[in-house]
Amino acid sequence: MSTDDERPEAPAVPRTRAEMRAAREAAEREAAAREAAEREAAACEAASIPDPVPAATPPITKPAFIPAPAPRPMPRNRRFLVALGAVLGILVLVGAGLGVVSLTQGPRITEVQVDPAQAIETSGSRVILTANQSLAAVDESQVTVEPSAPFTLDAAGRGIGIRFTVPLDDDTTYTVSIADAVGAGGGPSATLTTSFTTPASSIFLLRRAVDGKDTIFRTDLTGESAVPVFEAEKINDFRATSSQLVVSVEESDGSRLLVMGRDGSAQRELELPGEGYVGAIQVSDRGGLVGYRYSDKELSDTEGRASVLVTQSLSGDDDPVVTEVGGEEANIFVWQFVPDSSAVLFIDFDGALSLVDRSSDAGVQSLGLATTIQGISRGTYTAIVERLDGTVVELNLADGSEQPLAASEPDYGTATTITPFPGGTLRHVVARGETGIPSGQAIVKVNDKGAATPLVEVGPTDSILQACASPSGQYAAVVIAPDLADNPYDQMLLPLPETMETHLIDLRSGDELVALTGFDASWCQTAPQF
Repeated sequence: MSTDDERPEAPAVPRTRAEMRAAREAAEREAAAREAAEREAAACEAASIPDPVPAATPPITKPAFIPAPAPRPMPRNRRFLVALGAVLGILVLVGAGLGVVSLTQGPRITEVQVDPAQAIETSGSRVILTANQSLAAVDESQVTVEPSAPFTLDAAGRGIGIRFTVPLDDDTTYTVSIADAVGAGGGPSATLTTSFTTPASSIFLLRRAVDGKDTIFRTDLTGESAVPVFEAEKINDFRATSSQLVVSVEESDGSRLLVMGRDGSAQRELELPGEGYVGAIQVSDRGGLVGYRYSDKELSDTEGRASVLVTQSLSGDDDPVVTEVGGEEANIFVWQFVPDSSAVLFIDFDGALSLVDRSSDAGVQSLGLATTIQGISRGTYTAIVERLDGTVVELNLADGSEQPLAASEPDYGTATTITPFPGGTLRHVVARGETGIPSGQAIVKVNDKGAATPLVEVGPTDSILQACASPSGQYAAVVIAPDLADNPYDQMLLPLPETMETHLIDLRSGDELVALTGFDASWCQTAPQF
């Protein structure tokens, strides 16, 4: 028997299937909500933030502080446009500032072109000034050069070209000024000024050895820095351009003509008209030519060429050209290149003086009869020649006009050789006794006004073989053979005394700088005469 407490619980009210399904779905939603709340609580705890307020909690009405969002970065293309605009703005301001400066200060020099080393070697070197604006016409009267040097002017647009018609002095600072330069559009004027310094000179000499090899060496004007640049068993003659040496070497089967750098490098041989001998070599730096007298090795009364004048390119890219007069090869007694040109002045064995220019097809120009060519002035196209009657004249090679060469003051008599240089001439005079035997010799400097000053004097035992001036006329090189009686001649194609000295003289002061062993100074157009 059981009591009431032990009776089973009364059964619940029966539910329909729909009610049971609804209850089951409610239970599932409740479980899903609990799981979502648990996940959210776990996430808040991991982020160290307070648990979210239960949904049943009333909303907080106290205003909360919300920080402003960070500004978004500017797009790259916009940053580029801003930077470009800033740069363009700066350039506009700078340009405007420069424009104002140019309008208030006048023209200025922006660039200078000059080759000082070339300027002391050859005529025609240039200083080219470039201004910051186009200029109004510039006249030669506005240009000054200090120290003074002759020049021509070529100005156009922003450029001003000053061409020196003679070489410049060495180791000298030149100042070029253009006064009252004005822009093409007007505005204030300005003086354009530039300066440059030329280098110290050097000189090449040939030293023939009694025993051993002959040597061409280069030295400064003190003689303390001599450097050999070329050696050979027999060097007959040589000439120097601003960039090359041309050397005539004597061998048993004839001559060889070599071209090389001024340091003796890059040697190459020029083709000759045949197998024979070369003498009296000269160079035209401006024309890029070498010229020489040529004679065939095999020579007779009926066959072979004797003393014909040959010219050819220093580059060796053409054939030797034998000078002709009237369609026949001319036998040449004496000849010279006209400085700063490709023209050749020569006298043939008949005494005819002629001029021919390799750069044109004008042909041979006849200039009368003459016995010798003394020299040709740089930058003037004027030759000093001796006519058949013994008169010495200055001959204008451009128009054929001539005038007698003025005597010096004091008058030292008839000169055996006359060498022109910018500013005057060097004249070799010989004093003779009653019997006609030389009693002394001298080199006399005669300036353009005729004033004469003796530079070098020797007694009857010595002999002056040559005198020539540096390109600008700043120095002179005088070759002396001392003690001629005991100074035998060598056996070369161009025979000369075995011992020779080259005395370097300052032509402005008359002081001797140094005496060097050797001869054939590179300042000279031609070799010494025996």
